Amino acid sequence: MILIDGKAVSAQIKKEIAEEVLQIKASGGKTPHLAAVLVGHDGGSETYVAAKVKACEEVGFKSSLIRYESDVTETELLACVDRLNKDADIDGFIVQLPLPKHIDEDKIIEAIDYRKDVDGFHPVNVGRRSIGLPCFISATPAGIIELLRRYEIPTQGKNCVVLGRSNIVGKPVASLMLQKAYPGDATVTVCHSRTANLKEICRQADIIIAALGVPEFLKGDMVKEGVVVIDVGTTRVPDASKKSGFRLSGDVKFDEVAPKAAFITPVPGGVGPMTIVSLMRNTLLAGKREIYK
Repeated sequence: MILIDGKAVSAQIKKEIAEEVLQIKASGGKTPHLAAVLVGHDGGSETYVAAKVKACEEVGFKSSLIRYESDVTETELLACVDRLNKDADIDGFIVQLPLPKHIDEDKIIEAIDYRKDVDGFHPVNVGRRSIGLPCFISATPAGIIELLRRYEIPTQGKNCVVLGRSNIVGKPVASLMLQKAYPGDATVTVCHSRTANLKEICRQADIIIAALGVPEFLKGDMVKEGVVVIDVGTTRVPDASKKSGFRLSGDVKFDEVAPKAAFITPVPGGVGPMTIVSLMRNTLLAGKREIYK
């Protein structure tokens, strides 16, 4: 069993990005600038945005953090998006999800200029990804694909089961694994809460990407020997032994599945670090105008 080390891979990619930023600056080019809009004080969102700001510092980007209280109106937030769309110094920006219930997330996402949509959620980027055109690919699926690439895990012709059908992970990673590319060229099955014979389907999989958000859902009796397992889950589970009062649990029951796996990601330290670094890569592409001129 080989443990897929997302921390080590992300550190290497950060180094590559930082070196490219130094070259851009040395040649008189513009420093990439990422902005983040944070609404309210959700613990997970606070942690994630703080990690993004830190990553920007590490790779030499400029970063801006725009905060609103949870009672901000949809009109005010749309006005902020409009300002960021028009700000020539900002190459890419994100509006951190989830948003308060009184705000229509789809309306906010669709208001973002797709050329600055480094989260890859705008319908233009989603559509272009679905047919294999250049676009900003959402960060977590992009990170998963990069882990498969860096570990040289075969995907062509393999049976890939994706657990989960969210717009953020399940659907996009399934689409990427179908593409005529490497990693890709897999035979993909997407499973969800209404899937029949789930255990049997999983036991036929060469690659399982678990993105349900259900702690320890994938058990040892649901996988075959030699499977590749990518665990996307990061659920906070109460744990009195931890200073924080909780621990992060993946969607995979690691101690049961790992002995049967050829490759497996841990939680934490697997997919998580790759999500942040994929956002940095998208911001670099936005700054260089490589996708949208």
